[in-house]
Amino acid sequence: MKAVVFGGSGFLGSHVADALSDHGYETYIFDLNKSQWLNDDQIMLQGDILDESSVASAVKDADVVYHLAGMADIGEAAGKPYDTMQINIMGSMNLIDACIAANVKRFMYASTVYVYSNKGSFYRISKQAVESILEAYNENHGIEYTILRYGSLYGPRAQEWNGLKNFVVQGIRDGKIIYPGTGEERREYIHVKDAAKLSVNVLSSEYANTCLTLTGSQVMTTREAMQIIREIASRDMELEFIAEGSIYQQAHYSITPYRYTPKQGKKVVPATFIDIGEGILELIEEVYQEANNVNDSEVI
Repeated sequence: MKAVVFGGSGFLGSHVADALSDHGYETYIFDLNKSQWLNDDQIMLQGDILDESSVASAVKDADVVYHLAGMADIGEAAGKPYDTMQINIMGSMNLIDACIAANVKRFMYASTVYVYSNKGSFYRISKQAVESILEAYNENHGIEYTILRYGSLYGPRAQEWNGLKNFVVQGIRDGKIIYPGTGEERREYIHVKDAAKLSVNVLSSEYANTCLTLTGSQVMTTREAMQIIREIASRDMELEFIAEGSIYQQAHYSITPYRYTPKQGKKVVPATFIDIGEGILELIEEVYQEANNVNDSEVI
């Protein structure tokens, strides 16, 4: 079975590619940049999702396609509405058209829990639009899909703007974590490796043409997450909360994303999962390692 992961060089995409390889799929990664985590049994395809010919070539003979590419940073999307719509919507349509032409058996689309919300700025709007477009393509062309609405992901390989990764980087580097909120915001954190495994497990026929919400079972406030980081790192980190006037706060939900009502999704959580304490410890070790690599290169 051939699987192509668009956005497979990124945080979630690289872990999904690894999970597919572990399940015996012939795994191809399509991304603008070469993956730092490419395995020997994975094939790298560099290209742009806006390039129709490159996309069509990549999905040829594919059984399943994961669409994890596009603009994922809510803050960046808020400042670049045109780019967000162009990449996230038109890029998605290129992929869907190519998959229909290639008779791909299943199209797996990475959405977000923000589709339930009135938060998330242009990022949320682009995800809502593609969900509706995908449903229409299914009705008119019969493409089989699964929509994966991810919650608060964390873990190794995360970008620095990722929630928990950003907390750890600030705490280790500055001895202080500044958060644009009250600290009472609640999140259902899910480790990226657990999310990746679930993303492959739901390829079974029972999840065809459904929307799934993939979140963790460990719910905590942002303040609690910061306190865990401080305790595990064994450092005297100052916690500062900026509750008013933040663009970040305007774009992110506080307690729950459930306001907007799209097509109802089934919630999926892992039966066994990586404990958040262990996951945060792993993040701290990764940030220390990254810092040491920078220092070593400066000495050389």
